[in-house]
Amino acid sequence: MASALRKKLDDLHPHFAKGGRWENYYAVYEAIDTFFYSPSDVTRTAPHVRDGIDLKRIMIFVWLAAMPCAFVACWNTGLQANLAMQALGVTDVDGWRGAFINMMGVGFSPDSLWDNFWHGFWYFIPVYLVTFAVGGFWEVLFAGVRNHEVNEGFFVTSILFALTCPPTIPLWQVALGISFGVVLGKEVFGGTGKNFLNPALTGRAFLFFAYPASMSGDTVWTAVDGFSGATPLGIAAVDGMDGVLNSVTWMESFLGTIQGSMGEVSTLACLIGAVFLLATKIASYRIMLGVFFGMVGTTLLLNAIGSDSNPMFEMPWYWHLVVGGFAFGMVYMATDPVSAAMTNKGRWMFGVLIGFMVVLIRVVNPAFPEGMMLAILFANLVAPLIDYGVVQANVKRRLARTAA
Repeated sequence: MASALRKKLDDLHPHFAKGGRWENYYAVYEAIDTFFYSPSDVTRTAPHVRDGIDLKRIMIFVWLAAMPCAFVACWNTGLQANLAMQALGVTDVDGWRGAFINMMGVGFSPDSLWDNFWHGFWYFIPVYLVTFAVGGFWEVLFAGVRNHEVNEGFFVTSILFALTCPPTIPLWQVALGISFGVVLGKEVFGGTGKNFLNPALTGRAFLFFAYPASMSGDTVWTAVDGFSGATPLGIAAVDGMDGVLNSVTWMESFLGTIQGSMGEVSTLACLIGAVFLLATKIASYRIMLGVFFGMVGTTLLLNAIGSDSNPMFEMPWYWHLVVGGFAFGMVYMATDPVSAAMTNKGRWMFGVLIGFMVVLIRVVNPAFPEGMMLAILFANLVAPLIDYGVVQANVKRRLARTAA
């Protein structure tokens, strides 16, 4: 089977090579070929300044690390929908999703792992497929125009963007958001490796500000019409920690059985992904720890200051860890090797800045109860300045030692 596929690809190669009738689509051929096989022009020496790890391995490992979050996205989306259906007395799902669910013989019991997973599956998978198809189209288009290979970076962008979406988002908005993220967040700057903003977060930020009714509020987190359920952060902004403790437990938030974006709800799933990324040396522990310590320090400071009018001041750090998209952003978004800081000291500062900003936005600015998305994008903007400052400080110290 493998040899037959290799032979077929080799037979097709002349048609896509320069001078062939399909040469304009060589990027598509190259993407398929390198998906199944290592390219023949693999770097044999070590010219890389930072390390010798190849881009494909990085992106595949990050994609694999996101799989626990994808599983929880399907399961918890179905769980929340089945619980809402039970509360409203609804016994069936209309439309094409209901047809697929019924065809598979799946019920709507919130006590069944199988029912919950397959119910949520038909909300998450369409979002992911639209993201992959539309974003992939732009990747291939720009690769064809520039006559270079299709970068594997979109492999990660697609899964991360889909995981940050609510289950009720219209699919046309998914297509619009990922188009904005890929084209204006990455390709206009030259493609993978040249963008200074995280493309997945750029697309989500666009949707958040362009279509706020579809990306926030109490009605977007549960895939059942007529059901309203607030996230713990939304509850805390109004009723403080008393309201949160009366609604969910810390363990429920840690496991991910709460309202929220499909793939961001489970801190446990994110930590499993973090262990994998750190063990394979794909992600920077300095950035992750910097985000965590920055969040803890800022939270303790605001807890000490307190406020009579703002209930968010009383939220402890261990609740900030498990609500909203903090864990997901810390593990998958902040550690993006392109848009994050590159120097070791810079990574610590970059992470601490994100941890500081996310708490500041959540607590002080009531218009944005989440905060992680904006904190990371802000840090992306100043990452080059952080690295520049670190490098210049090193240069000055070396010059001082030389002069002495």
